[in-house]
Amino acid sequence: MNDLEFAHHLADLADAITVPLFRDPALAVRQKADQTPVSQADLEAETAIRTAITTRFPDDVVLGEEFGGGTRQRSGREWIIDPIDGTANFVRGVPIWGTLVALAIDGVPSVGVVSAPALGRRWFAAAGEGAFVLESATGQGDGHEPQARRIHVSRTPALNEAFLSYNGFSYWQQAGKTDALLRLIDATGRNRAFGDFWGYMLVAEGAIDLAGEWGVEPYDLAALDVIVREAGGSFSAMDGTPGIWGGSGLATNGAIHSDALATINED
Repeated sequence: MNDLEFAHHLADLADAITVPLFRDPALAVRQKADQTPVSQADLEAETAIRTAITTRFPDDVVLGEEFGGGTRQRSGREWIIDPIDGTANFVRGVPIWGTLVALAIDGVPSVGVVSAPALGRRWFAAAGEGAFVLESATGQGDGHEPQARRIHVSRTPALNEAFLSYNGFSYWQQAGKTDALLRLIDATGRNRAFGDFWGYMLVAEGAIDLAGEWGVEPYDLAALDVIVREAGGSFSAMDGTPGIWGGSGLATNGAIHSDALATINED
């Protein structure tokens, strides 16, 4: 079992826990210190993932949303996980949530899996091997096993033609970047706030052209980063620094990345 196959295994473990608890009226939920929700499903899924990693790779570092960890030295092998990205959706019965699993080598994500079972979709990538989506709920009803489909970012050449997901106005507001968002909205052709991992995966599939947000952690971004890049796109912090460690994320089709950064950082 290679690293990507193992990442799929970890996502399977999480799905086996999260799916039965989704829309369960007995689901236990509490507020964390930052006033975001955490559920029984988050805690159980991360525990299962961590146990599997430490059993198979006892020397690997693990960084997760719910139990922390990680060295942040950006060296060696580090599994970076978010057991449920979109917990607020999960606890409200909104199907846009998923488990994010990534392996970073020397701080750079090299494997990523985003499993969104309530949407019937799983995206995945490994460095140098391309990006793919597996659709398990296609509505075909033909009884055949779902097949992975290779994905690629859009070919939209100009920012004024682009479709933007800004992943929630409040995050831009809290970062003091409301003016930057309004400039970006004005500079692009269409905008929506898809939120969480969903906007980034739509960029990877070429359905939209750019997605970005502030106030994020490496576990929010690691799996998304490698999938977008392997789909042919660009991924950076809002200041243009490549990678997942800058506290913000911007994913584009590549062609419009520099123009998007210039618009955001016009001040």
